Amino acid sequence: MQDGEPIVGGCLCEAVRFELSEPLYDLHYCHCRTCQKVSGAPVIAGGFVSRDAIRFTRGGPKTYQSSPIVERDFCGHCGTYRLYRPTIPEWSDWAIVTIASLDNPERYAPQHHYGVVSRIPWFNTDDELPREPYEDNFVDILASGSPEERIAILERFG
Repeated sequence: MQDGEPIVGGCLCEAVRFELSEPLYDLHYCHCRTCQKVSGAPVIAGGFVSRDAIRFTRGGPKTYQSSPIVERDFCGHCGTYRLYRPTIPEWSDWAIVTIASLDNPERYAPQHHYGVVSRIPWFNTDDELPREPYEDNFVDILASGSPEERIAILERFG
């Protein structure tokens, strides 16, 4: 929310619309291969929000499990990708909303980069924002790693 206005967005064809009752936080770019493939772009821009803050005001999403630890929501008609929802219990209370799916994306500038080890070399943002790599096998560790490995990643990113 900014200036008391609700945060609203939707898909390209307008079949699915949503509203957020809380502000976005941890605004970022994600360069990981999964985000690249799901969006068809070199990077996505996203912001975290409590899952309880998301309300669909028109239609509803289709869901695709893109890894053992994540589901992604998209419009079943036009394919617009909007939500990243972790499925592991430790991260089940939040989601990431794609900033470009918001009606006013210009209000939500990313503040850092995630997954930079997968950055496509010809794509470079001209900024001085912090850059964060993910560990090798990040998803595998969260899906089935040892308790110690999981705790280390959850403490770092959670």
